[in-house]
Formats: sequence, structure tokens, C-alpha cells
Amino acid sequence: MKTSLKIGFLTPYSGIYPYYSHHLFTGWLLGMGLDPVRQNTIEFVQEYTHMGSMDACETAARKLLFFNRVDILSGLVSYKSIPGMIPLIEKDKRPAFFFDMGEYVPYFPYLSPDVFYASQQVWQSQYALGRWARSKWGDGGHIITAVYEAGYHLNNSFQQGVLSAGGRELQLTILPFDQQDPHKMELDSFFAQLAKEPPPYVHVILCGSMGNRFLEKWTQSGFYKKIPLLVFETMAYDDILEDIKNVNLEIYSAQLWMREDENKANQLFVKSFENIAKQPANIYSLMGYEAGLVWKELLPYARTDDWDTVKQRLRDGIIKGPRGEKNFYPSSGFALPAANILKITASANKIHKIILDQGTGMRFDAKELEAIHQESVSGWQNPLLCI
Repeated sequence: MKTSLKIGFLTPYSGIYPYYSHHLFTGWLLGMGLDPVRQNTIEFVQEYTHMGSMDACETAARKLLFFNRVDILSGLVSYKSIPGMIPLIEKDKRPAFFFDMGEYVPYFPYLSPDVFYASQQVWQSQYALGRWARSKWGDGGHIITAVYEAGYHLNNSFQQGVLSAGGRELQLTILPFDQQDPHKMELDSFFAQLAKEPPPYVHVILCGSMGNRFLEKWTQSGFYKKIPLLVFETMAYDDILEDIKNVNLEIYSAQLWMREDENKANQLFVKSFENIAKQPANIYSLMGYEAGLVWKELLPYARTDDWDTVKQRLRDGIIKGPRGEKNFYPSSGFALPAANILKITASANKIHKIILDQGTGMRFDAKELEAIHQESVSGWQNPLLCI
């Protein structure tokens, strides 16, 4: 019997969350009931995948599987980077357990029995937010995003939510991309269009510093508090808003997890992580913790190389974690997450959240979502969300 397990982790670059892998590993170990400082049961072996392209992931996966001889292949990956790794994984017959933010609606022309997915499913919060926005403010909303984020299914998922609530009209602005100045954000023409045709609401989908710069410019515009501003989930995470909490804000968002949730399982996770890490729990520590809950049950089988039982239990298993039920295999029907619709205000360096409603999720293979895959076949290889 093995005394320890070796987990290979594909690690892309992140300028926004440079310590995401450390947070995820800490959460994973805590979920397994292990002391992250003193344990010797799990060894994480990281392999750098640059910006997360298919070629970089395939090269790193080959090294981890056939040179490092890891027991489990994991990592933060995009669905678009997985096809090239599947033959390697199936040849080795050991499980792959990947993490993603859910920037794409899942689509599996071939579903490998050896590959499992721990997804944040942010497309679900986009769908719920679009449905709520149409019910709250009516038709004719305006989405603004950038070329980078437009390559995902985020605006499409929001649109499907609007359509599900009876909406028909939705405007879209994609900010121009300047190769000489990738971070350039010129909003004059966008603001001029809003002045000419004021929409019932604006929905912004931007990541990292661009999202925060947009919020700063929005509060200085003449539309602040006159046109409701809806923001994409990751723009409203506590650690992102922390950088601009001195700016007066009034925004709306949908989130699939809240650190403040008072249910016992969530508070156990939050307190456990924060006692060890000495910093607030975040989405990556949560995703790791949920993984730890399932791998705690699988550990006895993995230690004896009973990978058939491990994979079967991953296909069928459901864990009850900080935000309710979670499972990890698509054909079992991903447990539908509940999205909290929030009003968030910031003033005097304090952030306040009010839950206004709760949105419902949609199955990733629902026929209504087929249009997203049919209309978004562009060969886009934008690797990872929010890095």
C-alpha cells in the first residue's frame, strides 16, 4: 500500500491570482482532513503551462505522467485544452481531475471515462443574472466586454438567460483592441451611445485591472446610479473589489458562493482555511476544498492502485460541501448551482452585500444552449479566464 499520493498539477501563469495554486492546494488538503503544514500523504508536483494553450498543457501532462509518474493528473485548464491530453490520460489508465472557472458552457463530443471536472460554472451565474435582469428591468439591456472576454461563452450565457425570461433585444459593445496598448480602454463612444439610447441596464464583462478601471470610470460618468450596472461574477469577488473599495460603488451581480454564507459547512471551511492561511478564503481555496472532500473518500482505494473503483466513485459520487451538492462527471448531470443575485455597495472603504433574489441553474446539455456552440465556432483558443 502506498504511503503517499503524487498529484501532478498543470499550472498556468496568473497575473491576477499569482498564489491561486497555493490556495487551491491548502483547500484540497483541508478538505481531506489533513494538516497542510505537517502532512505527508499528498505530494503536489507542479508543471508550468505558460498561458494554458493546448500544446503547453499536452507537453506538461506528458512530463508529469511519463517522467514524474504522478498518480493523478490535475491542474487549472480550459475545456479547449483537454482534447490533446485525453489520449495520454487514457493510455496511463489513471484519473485526471481538472479545475476550471466555467468560462465555457461544457461540450463533450467525446466524454472520457477517465477525466473529471471540478468547475466553478460561472456561465451559470451569467445565465441566472441575465434571466433576473430581463425580469427586473425589461428588454434592451446593453453588454460591454473586450475582445479577450468575448471569446468565452459569458455574454452568450447572459443572453440565453435574457431569452429564457422572454427577452428579445440585447445590445453588445466589444471594446477595440490595440496591439500597441493592450490595456487601452476608450469609453467615449460607448458613453455617447448610452446618452443617445439609454438602456434599462448595462452589463459589463471584464477581468482583472480592466474591470476595476471600468468601474472607476463608470462612477465618474453621468450614468452612475442612473443606469443600473450589472457586473460579471469575478468582478465582484471580495479580493478584486478590495483594490477599489475606496471608490463609491453601486453594482449588481450573481455569485455561486459567498464567504459570508452562514451554513455550517461553509463556515467550517472558511474558518479552517483562514486559520491556516491567515488571509480571506477565496474561490480557489473553495474549489480545492470541495476536491478534498471527495478525495478523502477515495484515498483508501487510490493507495492500493484500485483506479477502477476510484473512477467509478467519481462518476457516481456527490459531495455536500460549503455551497451544497457538487459532483464531478458531466454525464451524471452536474449538480445545478444556486446563484445569489446581489446588490453590492462600497463606500468609506466598506463593502456591503444584499441578497435580492436567487437564480436557478440550467443543465449544461439543455437544448436551449445548443445555439451557443453552434454560433461560437470560431477556433478561439483563449486559454483561461481571469488569469
